[in-house]
Amino acid sequence: MTDFSSGAVLDDLEIGAASPGRERDRADAAPRTAAKGRGLNIGIGVSAALVVAGLALWAVQLSGGMVQTAMRNLDSWGLYITGFMFFVGLSAGGLIISSVPKALGVRGFGGISKVAVMTSIACTVAAIGFVVVDLGQPARLWELFAYSNMGSPLMWDILVIGTYLVLSCVYLWAQLRAEAGKMSQTALRAISVVALVTAVLVHSVTAWIFGLQQGREMWHTALLAPWFVSSALVCGTALVMCAAVALRAAGYLKWDQGNLVRLAKLLGAFVLVDLYFFGCDLLTEAFPMGSGLEVVAMLVSGPLAPFFWTEIVGCAACAVICLVPALRTTPLLVAAGLLAILGIFCKRVQLLVGGFQLANLDMAGPLTSAQHTAFDGGLAGIYGGLVYWPTPLELGVALGVVALAFLVFFLGLKFLPLRPADQDK
Repeated sequence: MTDFSSGAVLDDLEIGAASPGRERDRADAAPRTAAKGRGLNIGIGVSAALVVAGLALWAVQLSGGMVQTAMRNLDSWGLYITGFMFFVGLSAGGLIISSVPKALGVRGFGGISKVAVMTSIACTVAAIGFVVVDLGQPARLWELFAYSNMGSPLMWDILVIGTYLVLSCVYLWAQLRAEAGKMSQTALRAISVVALVTAVLVHSVTAWIFGLQQGREMWHTALLAPWFVSSALVCGTALVMCAAVALRAAGYLKWDQGNLVRLAKLLGAFVLVDLYFFGCDLLTEAFPMGSGLEVVAMLVSGPLAPFFWTEIVGCAACAVICLVPALRTTPLLVAAGLLAILGIFCKRVQLLVGGFQLANLDMAGPLTSAQHTAFDGGLAGIYGGLVYWPTPLELGVALGVVALAFLVFFLGLKFLPLRPADQDK
């Protein structure tokens, strides 16, 4: 079995005397394999350095307190929870793409199943990392479990995310065992079904954290759970597609163009469904004419308009590229995947930041008249001009958490046999 970071070839051990042509092939292959190994090691080194920098900035945050961030009582969640929502979606989408073909017994996408699960594991680690840095102090992790309230959706999410990470690792292990002939396909299919259900449940529970908040105009809707799942399918599929193309270009995977086109068609369909859900939500907010128009105006022409239009234009362009045969070239499909990922991130920003801009109930959440100097002006005086933007410290810590996801993924490529078995020879 050939290791991605090694230049060793089994044929060298099996054939004592080789033909001149074979010797030339080996001579050409050795520099290419060494270059791949160096590139992967560089990626690991850069990711590790960024993780260390992120840890240093997190230490600064811990020493100085959360006041160093732009989060306050009026905006108690920010970039960290946005990143949590976003990476949960990336992870759930990757696991769904991997588990659906096995669970339903249908054709897969050309041997990228293990790579998709590895992306899911890496993104789940990042999602958990964002929760940890948002807690304020590491000791609160212990308090979270020691004094947990099982009636809280936040606790449901913590439990299901931990279960999801363990299950993703078990699912990857099961695929490796099945390829080695040490696990039956029936057992693998059963694990795939459990993984699929858990992936959907993860995003549903995350959506309920927001959807059950009656005090927030943009959050209190039953549509949020299916909307979160559709967004996860969009960005997760796009991530797997871009990762597979990058690994093919690096020589790690042999991936047929037909599989890329099939995955792109699926991405196009997911994008259209997600845009449909978004349209339904906007229509529900705006009709009948009332306070909901404030939400639509805030997104379409207000302070969140750049995020709104980036999502709409980017996702629409992604759907066109994926569904028009003449546009399905590899560079354009990669661009479509990146546009979809960017669009879903912008949606997460709109949802989280927008939810704090308009209160559905007077003095919603922790806000009271004694907590703000402009309480005499009513809600307009308190919320007027409130738009969150992360501080450089938050951006640095978030970059460290994202680098952690890349580090986990690169280490998986280096030390785990993620290629299909027929490509490992």
